[in-house]
Amino acid sequence: MTLLTTWPESGPETVVRRTSDPAEIAAALAPIGVRYEQWPIREDVPADADSDTVFAAYGPEIDRLNAEEGFTTVDVLGLHPSDDPEFPAKAKAARAKFLQEHTHDDDDEVRFFVSGSGIFYLHVGGEVHAVYCEKGDLLGVPRGTTHWFDMGTSPAFTAIRFFHEEDGWIGNFTGSTIASRFPDYDTIDAGFQRDRAAA
Repeated sequence: MTLLTTWPESGPETVVRRTSDPAEIAAALAPIGVRYEQWPIREDVPADADSDTVFAAYGPEIDRLNAEEGFTTVDVLGLHPSDDPEFPAKAKAARAKFLQEHTHDDDDEVRFFVSGSGIFYLHVGGEVHAVYCEKGDLLGVPRGTTHWFDMGTSPAFTAIRFFHEEDGWIGNFTGSTIASRFPDYDTIDAGFQRDRAAA
């Protein structure tokens, strides 16, 4: 289940929208050109599955999306807690890379969550949309869209990434501090889990 929260760009004091209904989320994001859909979940795929396992499990969906969008490169990115003493530093660096507001001039940002979760923040039309994605969710952010991504202080996810450009992820950072003014992944995730437990 995804969660969409929308605020004015001035700050999170006022909530414009908060919904976990997939149809409402897709309808809210479509006018800003953002693709949201849910793929069947392959329960037999481990959370930390390797690329070959992921590609084998989601081959039909990957082939369909490639045929529709003409992607040239598809890869799998995974980050999961481990006993490796270097993991905390690795996780912190990975989070920091995507946490500042940026755009992509030459490519869309398309991600499918095989496991785990993360939040894309879309800064468009005077609003900030926080799209909490988890297992089974696909989000496509059009090139030129101002956004940032937060995987939390203890990242745990595997995602399929789709690129039109062979160079992969290239971000153009705006220099804005807007990301620091909105609730981060850990805050939103904690509230979401409390709501689920109470439901």
